[in-house]
Amino acid sequence: MTFADLRTRPARSTVSPLPAARRARPRVQRGPNLTLGPTRTARTLGLAALTVLAVIWLLPMAWAVLTAFKSEQDASDPVHWIWPQAGFTLDGFRTVIERGDLPLWMWNSFFVSAAVTLVTVAVSAAAGYAFSRTVFRGRRVLFVLTIASVLVPPQMLIVPWFQQMLTLDLVDTYAAVILPQTVAPVVVFILKKHFDTIPRELEEAARLDGAGHARIFWSVMLPLSRPMLAAVAIFVFIGAWNNFLWPFVSTSDPALMTLPVGITAVKDAYGVNYAQTMASSVLAALPLVLVFVFFQRHIVKSVATTGLGGQ
Repeated sequence: MTFADLRTRPARSTVSPLPAARRARPRVQRGPNLTLGPTRTARTLGLAALTVLAVIWLLPMAWAVLTAFKSEQDASDPVHWIWPQAGFTLDGFRTVIERGDLPLWMWNSFFVSAAVTLVTVAVSAAAGYAFSRTVFRGRRVLFVLTIASVLVPPQMLIVPWFQQMLTLDLVDTYAAVILPQTVAPVVVFILKKHFDTIPRELEEAARLDGAGHARIFWSVMLPLSRPMLAAVAIFVFIGAWNNFLWPFVSTSDPALMTLPVGITAVKDAYGVNYAQTMASSVLAALPLVLVFVFFQRHIVKSVATTGLGGQ
């Protein structure tokens, strides 16, 4: 081999024979799992801790359901608190249904809760929009008073509410049960803060098209706030359904009793009946469980989205 052949011979390449696309691929660095931990051990311990907390939270509910399906004798037996000696029975539910007017109570609870939810959400949304998007004299003072009213316990308002219902001649009516429960300053505050997160450019674009406050509120704000309104409505409905004190005070007519008031009328002269009490509680909670199961995605969506999330 001559020197000329060495000069014309191509040099041995030192470049890796891997394809260029594979060599140029960037190395992806996986970040730590911020939910339960960066390692498998941390995630396992986190899941174990969450499982223990879930069991502790569900244990009273499981005890209530088990007690509702026991006889009165087995319900007061501390030894066989899981599996009763006489087996499970529906006597507690049967007694509650026979001694009371359960369908009427459930209808009254549903009607009152739906009416309270509708009025509360409508009024609170309008008030929240006014505090968020309009400027008027006394706006700051009125908003401060609205927030300050959250500190007033509802129990302190029972006597003024009842005197007001007497003055308006509304005692023993649906209006007496519904109207005082529609005052919800917390809902006004939540919706006001939500309306603050909606971009003002959308409102300005609607004003260029000639829309006023009513049109903007109905056609822009409410459609963008559907998840938040649904979540607020669910919590208001649950609160109205579980309310016992005001429906108990505002009416003495058995035809207007709600479910929490009606089930307290199912009593026995022989002391506390645990099976009947737990059966009444299960029947009262069952509609709320169904409502939450069907509408829980709205609660999650309202927390995970803001502003344009309603589209």
